Amino acid sequence: MPIPGSGLAKGLAVTLRTMTKRSHTAQYPEVQPELPPRTRGVIGLFEENCTVCMLCARECPDWCIYIDSHKETVPAATPGGRERSRNVLDRFAIDFSLCMYCGICIEVCPFDALFWSPEFEYAETDILDLTHERDKLRQWMWTVPAPPALDPAAEEPKELAAARKAADKAEAAAAAAAAADRASAGPASGGTAPGTGTPGEADA
Repeated sequence: MPIPGSGLAKGLAVTLRTMTKRSHTAQYPEVQPELPPRTRGVIGLFEENCTVCMLCARECPDWCIYIDSHKETVPAATPGGRERSRNVLDRFAIDFSLCMYCGICIEVCPFDALFWSPEFEYAETDILDLTHERDKLRQWMWTVPAPPALDPAAEEPKELAAARKAADKAEAAAAAAAAADRASAGPASGGTAPGTGTPGEADA
């Protein structure tokens, strides 16, 4: 059975401990805060990776992502091949006055075109200026921190293992082909060893 008044005593103990500590004042904005590496500040766009798949816009719960695109015909790469069509990005905008920073758009992007930037100082006096077009979203990419280094004890990525295996196989095939070429060439029949002269010179 709890002692009557124990909860009040614990609360007062916390208050007393807090009162005896010196307060720390952050001198912002002269001194910038040290943010965690996974801070959700603003979203940057790496336009080259965007394939206009529209997954980010469809999965956004706030519908704050606006994407426009058009199709272009790509000529055949080889003679007799078929022409292809591809989507070309015309507009990519994010309305940060609606965004709730859930990160779903970054998680569902299959081609790593969206990234979190720790920058958070982009307040505006006009709410319309909080809609960042793709040029401004591209500028945020330069503030995206580099990914953390891999754990040395972690397993090698499957992509690297497959690439190394393919490279070793190609190198072995090239070495086998070179050995076969040398074997088929062989020593020239009826030839003269270098430096021995023509037959009969030694008897002259």
